[in-house]
Amino acid sequence: MLGISADNKLKRLIVVGDRVLIKPKDAADRTTSGLYLPPTVQEKEQVQSGYVIKVGPGYPIPTPSDDEPWKELEESVKYMPLQAQEGDLALYLQRNAIDLQYEGEQYVIVPQGSILLLERSEDLD
Repeated sequence: MLGISADNKLKRLIVVGDRVLIKPKDAADRTTSGLYLPPTVQEKEQVQSGYVIKVGPGYPIPTPSDDEPWKELEESVKYMPLQAQEGDLALYLQRNAIDLQYEGEQYVIVPQGSILLLERSEDLD
């Protein structure tokens, strides 16, 4: 798993909205029966997996409008947080993913709605 540390430049990236930055796991180059798959077949798989590196703030929540004009308006935007957390293993739909190359590494950006399953290392009790 790849983490954010002082020596890598991932901490400069800001993921926006309901997007999730994922480091894809290496695709298997052969099937369970032992047949080798060419790279074009591996890329076209519908469901991929990878580790969540960064998550966006979430879905913006509209601020309720008050009928009291003398009150100062609060300009801070509030967000509903995403379920994905840094370090989770995510299964996501490849067709909604945007491929990204940053600092020589391959990443994908997917919307929260494209993530099918999250595996977290800690218990969810």
